[in-house]
Amino acid sequence: MVAVYVDADACPVKDETVAVATRHNLKVFMVSDGGIRPHQSPLVEMVFVTQGADAADDWIAEHIDAHDICITNDIPLAARCLEKNAAALKPNGEAFSEQSIGMALANRELMQGLRETGQITGGPRPYSKSDRSQFLNRLETTVQAALRQ
Repeated sequence: MVAVYVDADACPVKDETVAVATRHNLKVFMVSDGGIRPHQSPLVEMVFVTQGADAADDWIAEHIDAHDICITNDIPLAARCLEKNAAALKPNGEAFSEQSIGMALANRELMQGLRETGQITGGPRPYSKSDRSQFLNRLETTVQAALRQ
């Protein structure tokens, strides 16, 4: 059975993920270090990990299986999920893929270096309604594809 894993601490699409998962009767694991409210849906399992830089990522990577879906902005976690033949989506609807993950990891390293030297400041652009819409569309198609496998 397909399950959805959410890197939940800073995820802006938790409710949208639950709505799509409910439509397909899928289990959702909200993985956090404790900074989120419990969800009322019986399909949602709250997983609270010890605080630490990669504790939630490690839990997801250890439990996710082939054909499951991970919702995350974390590129190294997405790479770990892809290695296990799971799908990985950003909250803006962009899908990580075997073809794109190497470039994403390299770009992440480059940007981290530029931020550390002060050459780049600021963060990503604000999350928009179109990002939310793209996410819902991509999650729906990803779930349907996973269920067919």
